[in-house]
Amino acid sequence: MPAQRKLLLSVLSGEKSERKPVWLMRQAGRYLPEYRALRETRGGFLELAMDPDAAAEITLQPSRRFGFDGAILFSDILIVPFALGQNLSFEAGEGPALTPALVDASLGALQQVPERFEPIFRTVEKVKASLPSQTSFLGFAGSPWTVATYMVAGRGSRDQAEARRLAYRDPMAFAALVDAIVGATVDYLDGQIRAGVEAVQLFDSWAGSLAPEQFERWVIEPTARIVAALRTRHRHVPIIGFPKGAGAKLAAYARETGIDAVGLDETIDPEWAAAILPPELPVQGNLDPLALIAGGEALEKAVARILSAFAERPHIFNLGHGILPDTPIAHVEHLLRLVRQ
Repeated sequence: MPAQRKLLLSVLSGEKSERKPVWLMRQAGRYLPEYRALRETRGGFLELAMDPDAAAEITLQPSRRFGFDGAILFSDILIVPFALGQNLSFEAGEGPALTPALVDASLGALQQVPERFEPIFRTVEKVKASLPSQTSFLGFAGSPWTVATYMVAGRGSRDQAEARRLAYRDPMAFAALVDAIVGATVDYLDGQIRAGVEAVQLFDSWAGSLAPEQFERWVIEPTARIVAALRTRHRHVPIIGFPKGAGAKLAAYARETGIDAVGLDETIDPEWAAAILPPELPVQGNLDPLALIAGGEALEKAVARILSAFAERPHIFNLGHGILPDTPIAHVEHLLRLVRQ
């Protein structure tokens, strides 16, 4: 099916659709029994992400089961720091770890390893060859601020204090780190697009921790640079920006970054977003993942409110953040019926 006839890509280009395209962040993962079965035989998360055969299979699993309108590459936002030279590991019950943490080491001490991108590009090629013709293929990367928070602290944190302190204490050093992330991210997304993805999403999972001036400097400005650079290489590939926790700063993000669509987290009132954002701008979101777990009337009311708020604009139905591991399969099936009925 030609790209312009794919529902999700049509909406990303600004077209309104009575039937809303739907995909879910982290739709390939632990809530799926087929994912758990594969992981038991293939090893840990990083081993799966760097194995093109396994990663392609995992990317395709949700499309086979649910027929989502979009398939998103199975990978991780920390592949960029991995390629910039940090060591990456995933510890059971602890999450990802990067060493050396840049709070104790300098960026200049790292030896870049761009070939670490290559297994991801091979995954894209394998998925592209097997994806249903009506399904849009999305790639992604972490946004520079969020990636920097992990690189500085060496792991995730509740308030991103180490990165925020460094950005205030030594803005030139932090800017150099962000510049390196921007350059690597452009190359990474360019490679994904050349290998076959049809749209990309920038995840800024920790955007909500910044004060307005810092948000402008470390979220909006680097994102705008990535968008501009990708535009010179791939003019027609849509870019979705997802600044989780942006709140009232969302309008400036949408206006100043140049993104084609904005993802909304579950804390955003959909009626407020519909009123404050440009009417022609496609939006994505923003069901609370816990409402999906709850199911029943709570799910139905939440879905109805979102669909009503965005009825008159281009809208992609999605969650406000990633699907949780204890989400019942039956609730995902019910969600799809609600959105598509």
